[in-house]
Amino acid sequence: MNIHSIFSVVSPYFRQKRMQLFFERIKVLRSDSLLDVGGFPAFWRERPQFCERLDVINIDFKHDHFQVEDEQPWIRTSYANALQLPYSDKSYEIVFSNSVIEHLHSHEHQIKFAQEVNRVGKRIWIQTPAYEFFIEPHYITPFIHWIPKTIRRKVLRYFTVWGWIEKPDQKTIDASIEEIKLLRFKEFQALFPDCLILREKFLGIFTKSYIAMRGD
Repeated sequence: MNIHSIFSVVSPYFRQKRMQLFFERIKVLRSDSLLDVGGFPAFWRERPQFCERLDVINIDFKHDHFQVEDEQPWIRTSYANALQLPYSDKSYEIVFSNSVIEHLHSHEHQIKFAQEVNRVGKRIWIQTPAYEFFIEPHYITPFIHWIPKTIRRKVLRYFTVWGWIEKPDQKTIDASIEEIKLLRFKEFQALFPDCLILREKFLGIFTKSYIAMRGD
């Protein structure tokens, strides 16, 4: 068992609700082009074709979920850096990203990511877990992201679900802490000032994640 085994059980419920909201709010047309920044073709492959072209970019071709054989004729995969997208301004009708912006190591990189997706997409849909939510989704553990980094690096191995399952060494723990930067509401809103910020709820009360949406 690894951490992805747990995600594969829990995530589909929330993903289905989120994608239903995506199609309701963005109103994708059959003639649209869509760019998925940091995603995987497996995320889309079981859906009937709903747009003219879907490009999925990532910097990690070795990831289990990023397989070329998952591609369908209308889905293309390619290597690209989200901080320097190789596309012209407003070249995609829709830019989509799911749980990527929090993995960029620094707030400066998050700013650059936001600038790039805003530049390339006419419409955007960018989702990220909420810092304010009491469960840290990457470690599947409550409150761990609210404690100081110096303490966090000492307790991640033995006091988180991630640590119990993955059994990471200290180098892996430190790399994870440096990589993941969850965003507060005001921080996320500042990155996407011309977007409507949707709040994804857990149990109808707690804000689980934020979605920056810019429609037509």
